Amino acid sequence: MEFDYDKECERMREKNEKYIDEFVADLNKAGLSPKTIERHRSNVDFYINQYLFTYDVLEMEEGCKKLDDFFGYYFITKCMWSTPGEIKSTAASFKKFYKCMLANGHIKKESYDELCYTIKEEMEDWQATCAAYDDPSAEDPFDIFF
Repeated sequence: MEFDYDKECERMREKNEKYIDEFVADLNKAGLSPKTIERHRSNVDFYINQYLFTYDVLEMEEGCKKLDDFFGYYFITKCMWSTPGEIKSTAASFKKFYKCMLANGHIKKESYDELCYTIKEEMEDWQATCAAYDDPSAEDPFDIFF
């Protein structure tokens, strides 16, 4: 059977939509404002329905292992809105989302622990890399990656 990338993406988006709906319901129960809920939803949707399909069609749980590439390179170079503050804010969205996924039995505790550890250990580096990349005085901002 031949792999159909577009069909697989659509199948995965349908699956992911259920996770996002569950997440939004949890955020509503927690009493967050509609604006805050939409920001978290949008951050997570971009990650699991765009980024995780960039190189392959990856399951939502695989996102726990892809943060370093996402925040350390992809987000900085491909997302015009990336700033050190956006990295921190987006990482907070991911932590909330994956905590919800853990609580509802959709991911393993080890995956969630790995996500939290990576965020804690790499946040300063991601933010510094983003700041260096955005520095208008840099001759070649891609030098920071090599």
